[in-house]
Amino acid sequence: MAQDGARRGLAGVDAAARRLGLRPGMSAAQAQALVPGLHLVPADPEADAAALARLGLWCQRYAPIVALDPPDGLMIDITGAAHLHGGEAPLLADLSARLERSGILARLALADIPGCAWGVARFGEGGIVPRGGAEQAIAGLPVAALRLGFEAVRALQDVGITRVGHCLDKPRASLRLRFGAELLFRLDRALGREPEPLTALEAPETPRVALRFAEPVGARESLERVVADLCARLVPELERRGLGARRLDLVFVRVDRLDQAIRIGTAGPSRDAAHLARLLGERLSLIDPGFGIEEAVLSASRVEPLAERQDTHLAAGPQAPDLAALVDTLLVRLGAARVYRLAPVESDLPERAVCRVPALAAPLGALWPTDLPRPARLLAPPEPVTAMAEIPDAPPLFFVWRNTRHRIARADGPERILGEWWVADAEADLTRDYYRVETEAGERFWLFRDGPMEANGRWWLHGLGEA
Repeated sequence: MAQDGARRGLAGVDAAARRLGLRPGMSAAQAQALVPGLHLVPADPEADAAALARLGLWCQRYAPIVALDPPDGLMIDITGAAHLHGGEAPLLADLSARLERSGILARLALADIPGCAWGVARFGEGGIVPRGGAEQAIAGLPVAALRLGFEAVRALQDVGITRVGHCLDKPRASLRLRFGAELLFRLDRALGREPEPLTALEAPETPRVALRFAEPVGARESLERVVADLCARLVPELERRGLGARRLDLVFVRVDRLDQAIRIGTAGPSRDAAHLARLLGERLSLIDPGFGIEEAVLSASRVEPLAERQDTHLAAGPQAPDLAALVDTLLVRLGAARVYRLAPVESDLPERAVCRVPALAAPLGALWPTDLPRPARLLAPPEPVTAMAEIPDAPPLFFVWRNTRHRIARADGPERILGEWWVADAEADLTRDYYRVETEAGERFWLFRDGPMEANGRWWLHGLGEA
């Protein structure tokens, strides 16, 4: 509850209050009339602002530039960072799921224009606005989606202009004459015609170095020298703290205040200035210097302890190859979602026997099975096939998969695999009889037939080749 002079109103409501019909801005008297015995607590704007800032710093896991949009919003510039999370849609889905698990009600919108994303998130249904679709996305929204003041919104509504599309249909000169330049300015920002700089949040404890230039720079060669200089300056700070960088954020401050940012991650903590500079250099092609860059800021937004290590050049015996540099380069070029390795899992079911782990992750403890060969590739899910066997317990003589008939020359099996009832109750009666087969054409497949508990005894193709 907030106090505005003599008026007391609702500053915010929880999910239960919303279900009872209460909304922010409603007077306290009206709310108490709707819900007798309503529990009201005084609003604490300072605590709310601090909580919003903490949430903003947490959101820097997705992109380096996160700006506050008080009193209850955040703006995240994911340019150059979406690929690290598998793309725009997976990033948005992951953020939404994490907020929901934390009990935070949020409506998310993603667009190539900050003003459009703001309007769709607050007055639309949220989601992803296609590139170039800003005008269509905001046309049906109320004029308040343009971030106009209360008086300006009411003046527009008084003459029947209730939607953004009504503004788009009117001559700009008449809109300026009647409602002033602010309306056109806000409209242009929502459509991307007017730039909108974002002021990024900064965590005070983050290792950070900056370079400010006497004159704006923009050439690729100049930016590469800047990157090398920044990395050389950051490494001593990391050494002093006993840390290694796992994620670096490089923000270029343009003269028009439209900051440009790139982010790189490493497979393990690193203080190799030359290596970090090479990784950042891989992403410099994403930077648009505009009319010039006046400042560059390099931050180690994710760090891990890194102790000094003895040089092993004089050590006896062969040394294990250091794959960190290769993995880091692949991470930058392909994204973390595409660089991984497979690790064994203690499970009898083939689809659970492996999992994806980071490329340089420590072993999980399970060992690869050596007694039973497995196919090089599993189909997920297994695909049904039509097969013919002489007797129920024999391997098939042939099978038809994807409209192609395969005659079997050799077969081995059956290998019976049972379901894991301790994982899922539905697997208590699961039984599969697997056969490794080789066709007359030399192709190898992994087939299984539903076990005796299944009435129809269907055949399935689960794997291709042999590891």
